[in-house]
Amino acid sequence: MASQPAQGPSDQAAVLASAPEAYVAIDGDGRVITWNAAAATTFGHHPHQATGRKIDELIIPERYREAHRAGLARLTAGGPGRVLGQRVQVFARHRDGHEFPIELTLTVTGSGPDRVFHAFAHDVTAIHRAGRFTAVEAAVARGLAEAPSSGVAASRVAEALGEKMAWPVTELWLADDERQLLVCAARHVTGGRRLGRFAFTELEPGVGLPGRVFAQARPGWIPDLAADVGSVRSRAGARIGLHVAVGVPVTSGGHTLGALCVYGDRVEDPEDTLIALLGGVAAQVGQYLERRRAEELAIELAHTKDEFLALVTHELRNPLSVITGTATLLDEDLETLTVDQQREQLRTITRNAHRLTVLADDLLDLARLESGHLAVQPVATDLCGIIDEAVEALEGSARHKDLTIAVHTPSRLGLHADPDRLRQVADNLIGNAIKYTPAGGSITITAAEADGRITWTVADTGIGIPAAERSRVFRRFYRASTALDHRIPGTGLGLVIIRTIIERHHGHIGLADQEGPGTAFTIQLPVKPPPG
Repeated sequence: MASQPAQGPSDQAAVLASAPEAYVAIDGDGRVITWNAAAATTFGHHPHQATGRKIDELIIPERYREAHRAGLARLTAGGPGRVLGQRVQVFARHRDGHEFPIELTLTVTGSGPDRVFHAFAHDVTAIHRAGRFTAVEAAVARGLAEAPSSGVAASRVAEALGEKMAWPVTELWLADDERQLLVCAARHVTGGRRLGRFAFTELEPGVGLPGRVFAQARPGWIPDLAADVGSVRSRAGARIGLHVAVGVPVTSGGHTLGALCVYGDRVEDPEDTLIALLGGVAAQVGQYLERRRAEELAIELAHTKDEFLALVTHELRNPLSVITGTATLLDEDLETLTVDQQREQLRTITRNAHRLTVLADDLLDLARLESGHLAVQPVATDLCGIIDEAVEALEGSARHKDLTIAVHTPSRLGLHADPDRLRQVADNLIGNAIKYTPAGGSITITAAEADGRITWTVADTGIGIPAAERSRVFRRFYRASTALDHRIPGTGLGLVIIRTIIERHHGHIGLADQEGPGTAFTIQLPVKPPPG
């Protein structure tokens, strides 16, 4: 069989130039002789930039350069070399300044001053990450198991990822379903980096990497934030030295609960291993959140049961007792009561029957709204007209308590909404403000439009809601402790109905922060209906 022709020097050079691993050749002085394309990709220096330069100035971290020079001098002099022919892992320095682990094989050809050192190397960052992730997963599992609250658990997850994986910034974002926003539940920053305008605390779904990952329910990878010109947050990250951004959705039971995002200080192309590892941590977080929500739901159901029993006792049984007692009195003493006394007893029956009617109507409205059986029929509507009508209807009740009602609205605020349902909202909010504000107090109503959304606020100087109870005000049958202490009657359903009506209009209602006593509710409503 004919023998294959031996490869010449030019053939060998072509093979080395196209090798998939970084290939670098240096002389006895440590100057680069050969630098292939893979080396350019790995270390960031093009061949024409590297050839002729000292290798230690190019890729060796400063703290290791003295040891490198001493070792090279020993090998050049013919001394022993423990690393020759062995695969070793060391840290290298990229052109952009970041350090990363490489696996290196070093061989030598020639002798004396003609010695040439040949190194084949490849980046093993992914392998190192995978090794460290075992420790990360253990730390996350321990942190979740020992955390006394969801907030502490979120902080421990971000800290474990940031510290053990050396990510400059790590964030855990969770969905706020009521406000239809993403909220940064935890953020860990290493190295004392100042975040400036990058430190958003809330994002809309679809905005920024966390918003995109959440909205699309799939991982996202931005190799270089500076190139993501369409995102204000990406540009802010690039200005503080961040480059790569990776995010994975936090899911459980088919539902997306948030996004786990990490940010690095060097450009990196997408890597399946890192996404898989982050996805494993996100799955742990999702399972934890699902357990916590189940526990919180059980507690909430227990509270709701207690509050429903209190409602039955005070808002159902008491009026019934009054009606029954008054009717019995009328039956027994009808002949001895004067006409005025008879009328007073009948008014008592009517007043308590009205309380029962309100309770029944509220229960029916809530059931129909939540089941979708109560239609919301949007038409061209003027919110200012609805507010004025509600104020006029309730003015007598306010005047009876010497309350001042100030209305600050434009002449008209047009929107696409159901006027009857918005009137129900106005009556309830203004009626509550009158009911819970002591004599001599004031109520302020404002409404304005900006950027296609109307902001409508009803504020009072009343008894207020304790800060610790603010998260429960929209829970059915809930009554604030201040209302119970003042023995003010109520069903605990009005705010639940209001919120359902507002959400059916693609809006949002929440408690606004305000200085001094009282309560302020703020409603956001779109001027136009959403597409479709």
